[in-house]
Amino acid sequence: MKTYFLIFCTLIVSQISMAQSTEEQDIKAIKAVLKEQRLAWSKDNIEEFMEGYWKSDSLKFYGSNGITYGWENTLERYKKAYPSEDHTGTLSFKINAVSKITDGAYYVLGEYHLKRNAGNADGIFMLVFKKIDGEWKIIADTSS
Repeated sequence: MKTYFLIFCTLIVSQISMAQSTEEQDIKAIKAVLKEQRLAWSKDNIEEFMEGYWKSDSLKFYGSNGITYGWENTLERYKKAYPSEDHTGTLSFKINAVSKITDGAYYVLGEYHLKRNAGNADGIFMLVFKKIDGEWKIIADTSS
């Protein structure tokens, strides 16, 4: 009986350890997407920045002008709001939290800072990431 209990405890501990390891890997992968976005933005490459978003009409971006639906519309929104390198500038993030919603989905709370010739800008965001076809993509973005 004692042996079965030890085996049971070992299995439970290993399951918890694997879950924590997977969650750590997920968070690392999500942060890597954000890093790629930051680098692309700072090179004034909005198209490359948009690679972090889900290429779907179901993508939702919620900003000061309301909701924008779809990847193409979100791209156009960014291009209109940030028409030149003077407007995109250099992007930095402060990630305040990355929290698991469910398997394959997380939300990220953070702050963004733009150092730019058109005047610096700061704000906050909440992103919802979902693992789609093995890649982490933003499926919803609330930024202000």
